[in-house]
Amino acid sequence: MYFEYPKLLWLLAVPALLILHYIWMELSGRKPHMRVSKAAPWLEGGTSALSWLRHLPFILRTAALCLIIVAIARPRSSTEIEKIDTEGIDITLAMDVSTSMLARDFNPDRISAAKDIAIEFIAQRPSDRMAIVVFAGESYTQCPLTTDRATLINLMKEVQTGLIEDGTAIGNGLATAVARMKDSDAKSRVVILLTDGVNNSGEISPQTAAEIAKTYGIRVYTIGVGANGMAPYPVMTPWGVDVQQMKVEIDEALLKDIADVTGGRYFRATDNTKLSEIYSEINKMEKARTTIDSFPVYKELFGKYALAALLCLLLELVLRLFVRRMP
Repeated sequence: MYFEYPKLLWLLAVPALLILHYIWMELSGRKPHMRVSKAAPWLEGGTSALSWLRHLPFILRTAALCLIIVAIARPRSSTEIEKIDTEGIDITLAMDVSTSMLARDFNPDRISAAKDIAIEFIAQRPSDRMAIVVFAGESYTQCPLTTDRATLINLMKEVQTGLIEDGTAIGNGLATAVARMKDSDAKSRVVILLTDGVNNSGEISPQTAAEIAKTYGIRVYTIGVGANGMAPYPVMTPWGVDVQQMKVEIDEALLKDIADVTGGRYFRATDNTKLSEIYSEINKMEKARTTIDSFPVYKELFGKYALAALLCLLLELVLRLFVRRMP
């Protein structure tokens, strides 16, 4: 136990002075008295127990004052802070949101499957700081590094195609993800870059972005999403949406090169199950031991001292009203 305002305990000098004053008054002979015809009945009866009770109200009042002073000094207790080993790293999820991610070779489509599985991945890593970057013809940060899982999941659900210029700027997406973590002091920093196409836009080449990631010691896992061969793709026509078979084109050589340069790995996902397995494998590989302090849990104790003071005052009142008036 400790006190939030320990200097207030100096007020305990007040009841100490009151006690000294009371003792001095008792020893000096200044006691209550009354005149009677003769003292024989009192001398023969000896000292009554009730005569000692006359000190009890003062004792209770002084005790109540002491307890109130202790209560306003705010006594508290806290659990012992312990060192806890946990697994935590910084991870940025860089996700392609070009219109080709609407292809329906995944259930219900590529972008929906990628979001759902990424949300599962986020939920499985409570000790990590994570960020979300999206890219198409350009890139932007959907969510900066944070440990707030609810915010991450909500912002991941809001990811969709059509919000930025269409295209596949893999270099821009990776560079933005690296920028999110370049100032991080985490021992392990990772980018998981997911795309279904070929780099065809952006001011930064994927190779340059990979070299920047390597410079900062950031490992990049690349994931190519798309079935082998052809995939059903929704196309807008004058008569509405028409699903057409289109060739799947993924620059696997580029994605492998990015992973190799940065010390990561390349994965190919052809359906929901395979994509889920890839995230599970990355989840197992990326484990970094760190030591953090647990948060102390405080417990306020002033309440029981205030209650004890109230009980002392109530007992004093009872003594004054009833006990001292008894014959």
